[in-house]
Amino acid sequence: MSSYWLFKSEPFKWSWEQQKARGDAGEEWDGIRNYQARNNMRAMKLGDKAFFYHSNEGLEIVGIVEVSKEIHPDSTTDDPRWECVDIKAVRDVPKPVTLADVKAEPRLAQMALVTSMRLSVQPVTEEEWKIVCEMGGVTDA
Repeated sequence: MSSYWLFKSEPFKWSWEQQKARGDAGEEWDGIRNYQARNNMRAMKLGDKAFFYHSNEGLEIVGIVEVSKEIHPDSTTDDPRWECVDIKAVRDVPKPVTLADVKAEPRLAQMALVTSMRLSVQPVTEEEWKIVCEMGGVTDA
């Protein structure tokens, strides 16, 4: 069974357009220095799906990615505590789902995006996944 996640990125550092440009090669989700975010990546399996969220600017879910390589050492540090996964773009979210949209949907009141605002790699429940996909016009995720 697949699990669902959400990756946050500031568009001026790494945007959805940059992620899509990496194609099937995907990109290492490096630079995470938060234990809870790292532990979330440790729980990921090949093929797990995730939302790609623009933080700080935009504040919206703009795409869907897939885990293309399971946990491995983060190439940006020699510190063995920090690991990451690789992700690849799967598709755009036709109608980006804003943070305001998520907060306005009562069924998403417990979503980590609402309750753990600062966490950069978050779990998403299957029910939350379906609701956000519906809100964003995604019919085949």
